[in-house]
Amino acid sequence: MTRYMMPAETAPHARTWLAWPAKESVWEELLPLVRADIARLARAIAEREPVTVLARREHADEARRTCGSAVEVVPAPLDDLWIRDTGPIFVAGPDGPAGIDFNFNGWGQKAEYHMDAKVARKVLEHAGIPRVIAPIVAEGGALEVDGDGTLLTTESALVNPNRNPGSEHGAIEKALADMLGVTKVIWLQGVSGEDVTDCHVDAVARFAEPGVVLLDWPVHPDPGDVFARAAVRAREILREATDAAGRRFEIIELPQPDAAELGERGPEFLYSYANFYVGNGAVYMPRYGDRRGDDRAAGILADAFPGREVVGIEYNAVVEGGGGIHCSTQQQPLTAA
Repeated sequence: MTRYMMPAETAPHARTWLAWPAKESVWEELLPLVRADIARLARAIAEREPVTVLARREHADEARRTCGSAVEVVPAPLDDLWIRDTGPIFVAGPDGPAGIDFNFNGWGQKAEYHMDAKVARKVLEHAGIPRVIAPIVAEGGALEVDGDGTLLTTESALVNPNRNPGSEHGAIEKALADMLGVTKVIWLQGVSGEDVTDCHVDAVARFAEPGVVLLDWPVHPDPGDVFARAAVRAREILREATDAAGRRFEIIELPQPDAAELGERGPEFLYSYANFYVGNGAVYMPRYGDRRGDDRAAGILADAFPGREVVGIEYNAVVEGGGGIHCSTQQQPLTAA
């Protein structure tokens, strides 16, 4: 019997959690711009639901000034801003809400994580919610649920010796079933070793609702690009798959921004509108500066999430770090509050 259940991101939220960028050694000259991006996102979300931002004690006053009085700031030890991966997964359990700590290890020892490994515990202590330690290593960006029993993930991020050495699909699926309440896991191939996350699913394929998947799609497909090939393979897998209820998937392609319209960008820059975040009454998406691509993505998301306002956020400084809006947010559902 399942112990815990993770609601879909579309379920009503009690709160959204973010983390304040901490280290100049990580972001260098981009740090002020990255902090401005986080504050911009926090203020936008706070118009519709409570927001808490974790910040190092020495940065807490700056975070309060920049984010505004509507945003709660809580002192906490941090290495970086990626609370989707470092924070807990909030779930409903048989005895009430709980938070799953998936043992963050710096995406397979690729980054400093001594303080970020404690973020899930800190969040749950502040929220007054019991902590449950998962039997596997995973990150929130690797786990996409529909709230109806189905989970999307990538093999490259979970069946990987840098997270779960010696573990096979079956053992990982059992852990996901116990921790998140899913009854079917759909494994996309992903890409190993090309980015720090080993290709998290939250930049690849996202649920709009059960049975409907938004798929990140290259605007100029290049057969020589490993991520373009992974997108094609993901579409093939989804076309052949059924979800936990036996439904075939409706697949909606979500074309990336046109890199040619964005000027010179760093090697980690994340060209993906799929890294959106669904909040109460709104969908938050990056506006890259490719007007045609931004408007096209906004239209697709508006159709996919009727009744929610699509809010475009300038976020290119954070995106230079290889993540996006979804990577830097963590929802706390009402049922886990």
